[in-house]
Amino acid sequence: MTKELNIGSTPNIITIIRAIGAFGLLFFGVEDVAFWVLYLACGISDMLDGAIARKYHCESKIGALLDSLADIVFVACCCIKLIPVLAFPNWIWIWVLVIAFIKVINQISALVIYKKCVFPHTIANKVTGFLLFVGIPVTFLVESLIPIIIIAIFATFAAIQEGHFIRTKKI
Repeated sequence: MTKELNIGSTPNIITIIRAIGAFGLLFFGVEDVAFWVLYLACGISDMLDGAIARKYHCESKIGALLDSLADIVFVACCCIKLIPVLAFPNWIWIWVLVIAFIKVINQISALVIYKKCVFPHTIANKVTGFLLFVGIPVTFLVESLIPIIIIAIFATFAAIQEGHFIRTKKI
């Protein structure tokens, strides 16, 4: 007689731990190894939760929402810690604001169309998230704008595509 492993809530637990870990970033300086270890753990857990949910067929709307919320918490905490130490030219910051503006318009559109927030898990959004996760540390190491420009290009496309999917009801 074999016991089956019940994996059902594991992805959501990983996601919740990622959100808590993201808040933990606020307690370390960007120069601390602990910051980057926690950053790495949060990024890896972001890839794990969805992979586990898909592999064991335990995807859920709650899980997708939790994942999106944990992503927002992670990005917000990273912004709080990293923006003060990133010396980008103004045009990069304007580009970031334009992407953020597009994402806000997307959510307003979703609220009007669906009466709720919608976070499409598109391939472009996943690629952008991965590039952002890898590109920020690389930017610190190489002291170049090239990784940020590549990320911004993908993020712009992903935001526009997300808006298209929301407005054409392809989500």
